[in-house]
Amino acid sequence: MDDVSKAIIAELQEDGRRSYAAIGKAVGLSEAAVRQRVQRLVDSGVMQVVAVTDPTEIGFARQAMIGIRASGELEPVADALAEVKEVDYVVITAGSFDLLAEVVCESDAHLLEIISRRIRTIPGVMSTETLVYLKLRKQTYSWGVR
Repeated sequence: MDDVSKAIIAELQEDGRRSYAAIGKAVGLSEAAVRQRVQRLVDSGVMQVVAVTDPTEIGFARQAMIGIRASGELEPVADALAEVKEVDYVVITAGSFDLLAEVVCESDAHLLEIISRRIRTIPGVMSTETLVYLKLRKQTYSWGVR
């Protein structure tokens, strides 16, 4: 990735609603060239342009991080977790847990259903530990580019 693409990403991390024309002025490209670069970055999976919300403000009363201990290969377990629509984040880790999965749910009953019927039934899942979020204090995606 070249410096211009990195600059475009930095501009969008600062304000995801910034116009292509404004980004073009900041990075020295035309509006059309910025539009093409942004589309290539999205198509290649380097970035997403999304609205970041506080889930509790839009009807999702419960968020949690679920630590998962698994047996066997971890990639198939991670892929199965990624298929659960309420799971918005999956990572394979080193340490006490083999995987972490963040879930966004409508209620405690919904969380229980996801854990009991959807996550713990995935082949390879041995145990789970759920860390319930009590209050969201910070959520940002502006770590920049290197």
